[in-house]
Formats: sequence, structure tokens, C-alpha cells
Amino acid sequence: MATQFTELVNDLGYSKTFYPHSRVTQYLNGLSSRIYLGIYRNKKEASSRIFRFWRTELPLVIRRHHRQLLYSFLIFTLFAVMAAFSAAHDETFVRGVLGDQYVDMTEDNISRGDPFGVYKSDNQASMFTAIAVNNIKVSFTVFVAGIFVSLGTIWNLFTNGVMLGAFQYYFFAKGLGMKSVLVIWIHGTLEISSIIMAGAAGLALGNSILFPRTHGRLYSLKKGGKDGAKIMIGLVPIFITAAFFEGFVTRYSGMPVWLSVSILGASLYFVIWYFVVYPIRLEKKIKNTPVPES
Repeated sequence: MATQFTELVNDLGYSKTFYPHSRVTQYLNGLSSRIYLGIYRNKKEASSRIFRFWRTELPLVIRRHHRQLLYSFLIFTLFAVMAAFSAAHDETFVRGVLGDQYVDMTEDNISRGDPFGVYKSDNQASMFTAIAVNNIKVSFTVFVAGIFVSLGTIWNLFTNGVMLGAFQYYFFAKGLGMKSVLVIWIHGTLEISSIIMAGAAGLALGNSILFPRTHGRLYSLKKGGKDGAKIMIGLVPIFITAAFFEGFVTRYSGMPVWLSVSILGASLYFVIWYFVVYPIRLEKKIKNTPVPES
């Protein structure tokens, strides 16, 4: 790292002298800033490794893969909209996707005046554990499937997007659209966001094989896998939080609207801020950090 820093500073000094307004100068300054902070960090102010991971390392990894995050979001949303459109034009589509047993159970709950009774079918602790395990399993499947040159991840985004589209349309068709949003998306905001983020991690893994750029394909795969694994580790607390909401909170479908909107809004704000806004601001801050030229 010290050797790289010395070489970078030399290049940066030359670039600032002869090409002060070049994008290359900005690029070299950003690289030098990151290494400088790593070498000369004040030990008295240094935080723990875990804290640095959440504050700096993970957001910068996410920033590097913002394009994959956008692709994952668009793919998932496209398939969800297609599923809703299909369900609107084919009465058998929802049953084909969700299964007769689930649809029959939900219709029975609706007839009894408790359309979201499925979230009350078990005790809180059992539901929390089962849902947390399932969320982690689904999202890690989306990520690992990226090893098949991203096609596996796209397929998993397809299946999950179709299920969400059919599921959400079913409640709108029953006149419970807004009610379902206020109840289901209490946990669904974090849950669906995690699947989309896992999709970004899977695309990062798959694209590292397809587009190694100037690196060897094996090196690129290792780097893509490492970045994807960091994203997945960062998602684990979100999986658990989503499972907590689904197991302990969603069952109270009669909660005040303001409370439901507050939980949903806070979850959405966190996702947008931490995974989109904060990484961009952090990258700009690092690039603008002045680096000594000697």
C-alpha cells in the first residue's frame, strides 16, 4: 500500500502540474485519498473494524455497483408489472403463481373479515425464525445464482417479481389494495429491497465473469465475488429486521394508519438514504479530500 501510495502521489503531482483540470487528475486524487486515509488514519479516532465496515467499506462497495443495483431494480419491477398485467387479463394466473391452497386460504380469511389472517397463523417467535431463515435463503440464492453469468440472478428476480406482482394485484382486485399496502409493506419494504440488493450482488458476480475489463477473468471473479459477499453480509441485519416486522408487527393489521405509514416511510427512507444517497456523498467526499504531494 505504501509503495502504491508513493507512485500515485508522484503521478498525481505530475498530473496536477500539466493537466490540473483533467478527469485523470480527479481519478488519481480519489485513489490517493483512499490509500492516504488507510495509512495515516489517526489511531485514537479509529473505530472498530465492524463500524468502519458499515460506515465506509460497505457504502463504497455499493457505490461501485450502483449500475447493477439499477438494473436489478428495473428487472424486478418489470417482471412484477408484467405479472400484474397478466393477472388482470387471466383469472387463472394468480392461482397458477401463488397456488390454489394459498388463494383458497386467503379467500376464506377475506370472507371472515380478516384478509391478512395468514400473518397471525403462528406465534411470533416461530414466525420470526422461519421468515428470517427463508429471507436469507431466498436472497443468498439470488446472489449465488449470479455465478451462471448473471442469468441465474435474472431468473430469480423474474420468479420473485412475478410472485410479488400477482400477489399485490390479487388484493387490489379484491378491493383491498391500499389496505394491503399499509399492512404488507410494513415488512415488505425491507424484504423486497433486500431481494433487489441481492440481485445487484448477483449481477456484480456474474458481470465480473462476463466483463473482466483489464483484469484476468479469475481475478475479476474473485473481486466480484468479494464485493457481492460484502453486500450480502450487509443485508443480513435487514433480513432480520424485515422478519421481525413480519412476525411481530404485521399481524396487527388494525393498527392506526399513521403508525403503519410511519414504519413504512422510515423503512423506505433508510433504504434510499443508505444504499443510494449516502454512498454517492461518501465517494464525493473522498474524492475531494486533499492529498499531500510529498
